Amino acid sequence: MSSFNPYLNFAGNTEEAFNFYKSVFGGEFLAVMRFGDMPGCDESPITDADKNKIMHIALPLGNGTTLMATDSLESMGQKLNQGNNFYICIGPDSREEADRLFGALSESGKVEMPLNDTFWGAYFGCFADKFGVQWMINHENKKEA
Repeated sequence: MSSFNPYLNFAGNTEEAFNFYKSVFGGEFLAVMRFGDMPGCDESPITDADKNKIMHIALPLGNGTTLMATDSLESMGQKLNQGNNFYICIGPDSREEADRLFGALSESGKVEMPLNDTFWGAYFGCFADKFGVQWMINHENKKEA
């Protein structure tokens, strides 16, 4: 696999979520496309309120990984069912970066397991952010030679 790009679906608040993620990770959006920009939009079942919703957004996270998302539109027959069937796992290069990411992303969210040293040799924690997206922070502790 040449890249890993998690793709998320939101119930109308993709733009808010991605502005938050951009504030945590930095960088610039590679793409921001709205449903109203789609060819044939005026002939589609998309409501006027949904035309400003996000059809596709992409935020580079580094090392060839891009976080992408869309709004699920009921006017197009889509129904979002948030579940616990995914996490996004981040492997930061340092404990300090692990702490920063965990603190920023988990703010106003729900911590499942605080960052701590684990039996498998990592500094690990997991949580759901304020948008319900589940994250794992897994910094591999390396033994000094």
